[in-house]
Amino acid sequence: MKILIVGAGIAGATLAYWLHQAGHEITLVERAPKLREGGYLVDFWGAGFDVAQQMGIVPELRRRGYVFTEARVVDRAGRRVASLTPAAIIQSGERYVSITRSDLAAAIYAALGGAAELVLGDTVQALAEQNDRVRVVFESGRSDDFQLVMGADGLHSVVRRLAFGPDERFERNLGIVVAAFEVDGYRPRNELVAMMHAEVGFQVLRVSLRDDRTLVLFSVRHGGAVPHDREGQQELLRSKLAGSGWETPAILDAMPAAASFYFDTVSQIRMPSWTRGRVALVGDAGACPSFLAGQGSALAMVEAYTLAAELARCADHRQAFDAYQQRLSRLVLSKQDAAVGLGAAFAPANRLQLLVRNTAMRLMGLPGMANLVMGKSFHDAVELPPFTTDRHAA
Repeated sequence: MKILIVGAGIAGATLAYWLHQAGHEITLVERAPKLREGGYLVDFWGAGFDVAQQMGIVPELRRRGYVFTEARVVDRAGRRVASLTPAAIIQSGERYVSITRSDLAAAIYAALGGAAELVLGDTVQALAEQNDRVRVVFESGRSDDFQLVMGADGLHSVVRRLAFGPDERFERNLGIVVAAFEVDGYRPRNELVAMMHAEVGFQVLRVSLRDDRTLVLFSVRHGGAVPHDREGQQELLRSKLAGSGWETPAILDAMPAAASFYFDTVSQIRMPSWTRGRVALVGDAGACPSFLAGQGSALAMVEAYTLAAELARCADHRQAFDAYQQRLSRLVLSKQDAAVGLGAAFAPANRLQLLVRNTAMRLMGLPGMANLVMGKSFHDAVELPPFTTDRHAA
């Protein structure tokens, strides 16, 4: 089939890879003028790691990523509050890596080896389903027909808006904003240690990267309007974090010099169905669990693989779409529900939540306590379907 995938990030590139394996003709369209850079660091493990292994990209993820030896929580004066070993918490030292979202997406796209047509600086403007195809009009003015259209264009998906309705029907704002940026030459450095500091209303995470770069991630309580320009977003952070302790003032001073700057609301997308007619959503476009879930990137890869596997197995795309929803809806809902409860960990709303957060962090540093504190958040209750292009064997 001739298939259009809108969005060339983690979900879109993974879907393109597996659909190509099944022999489909793939076009990837990406609104940005180049493959995206920047973004925050994600901890990558679980079922998403299984998909990466089947793609043969784990060595590249290890080359690009990091295995942190410690996550250290400090107070306003920089004194240690808690210390955790990430690999021990996840219960896997071999099947875990921390990697930036852009590096993960780049590794996945490289695995495609140019097998899909890539169109940059464009996106869809209109969709019209016509019997056995979808007529697509692009913002550039060109148009084309595809047998299926896949929306992998993230939280603010254009495909979702066109095919399913306005954002407010599906988006659930969790009252937090997230900002991520990299700065050069920042001091101090703590190699392979994730430094975390929280006060009422926010958390800041600092990690040292290669080539003397430092990645900073802010999660901040904010329930009002969000500026759309970089200057306004940075001013919002400065106003929210005025008077904060630890290295926060120095980090804010370094922020304007960041080469890339990511800023967005922390939201979920909850939909009764991720498919309609010949259109399907994958990743954050249809089932965003939010930044708080911690495994959105891995989940996007699981969704993309599952959708492609069902399309390879089923003779009718409608059967494949139904199977895709049935396999993953329970997992997605559990991730979303768990993420809502984690808001207090990423941006405590009051002193009591801050106290509970720090106490939980201390407990998680003790052997066997992470599962008691986090429960099912660390486990993927999903079995990946086999990938076969022989429908008679399925």
